[in-house]
Amino acid sequence: MADGKTVEYWVDNGVAVIELNRPPVNSYTHELLRELDDALLQARFDDNVHVLVITSKVDKFFSAGADINMLSSKPLSYKNNFALHGHEVLMRMENTPKLVIAAINGHAVGGGLEIAMAADIRIGRKEGGRLGLAEINLGVMPGMGGTQRLPRLVGKGRALELCATGKTIAFEEALEMGLIHYIYERENFMGQVMDYARQFLPPNKGSLAVGKVKRAIQTGLELSQPDGLAFERELLAQTFGSEDGSEGVKAYLEKRTAQFKGK
Repeated sequence: MADGKTVEYWVDNGVAVIELNRPPVNSYTHELLRELDDALLQARFDDNVHVLVITSKVDKFFSAGADINMLSSKPLSYKNNFALHGHEVLMRMENTPKLVIAAINGHAVGGGLEIAMAADIRIGRKEGGRLGLAEINLGVMPGMGGTQRLPRLVGKGRALELCATGKTIAFEEALEMGLIHYIYERENFMGQVMDYARQFLPPNKGSLAVGKVKRAIQTGLELSQPDGLAFERELLAQTFGSEDGSEGVKAYLEKRTAQFKGK
């Protein structure tokens, strides 16, 4: 790990790549969560970043969740603060007005799956591992949003069954139930993910509008439909008033391909 860091960050032509790197299983601590939060903030406020990709540098594991060995020796107050910190980091991921893609290249269990569920798009690597919320097997329950995000993704019945049994499922089953969006081949997995991410970059796509769509959906789910529609109209006005909005309309009228800037 470079300089002792457990999260590595770099930008590749508009895509911020965030790699979890805490061998052997990417179990997370306060330190890893802080570094993840720092990376999310750096990407959010970098005007040259339009899409974020979160993945793992550790072989076979996206993340196995919280470091149980670390938590077992801590008092209840520490554990409560640890869960609160996790909630704050994942809410920041959801509220970042840029598309976040989880490239799940290994097992994602417990808090590891909770990190992936806070992303907007989840892509699994073929034969890459299993997914699940296994906290019940320790006599506890998901603590980083699993009981709230999972039913929103797969429905109440499936979510309750997965959480209550603690079973893990293959990527193929997760794809069928809508927990992940795609499964890519193992060979050149990250190359395929990056190709997918680049479709949302300027000049091909108005990334500012993509961010507004994300905000409308994230916030709208928590509002009544009339309030959600009013919020949508507010965001629509912002996109019409943007450079990309003007360019998109102008390009349509001139029958040419729009050249977006993400502004």
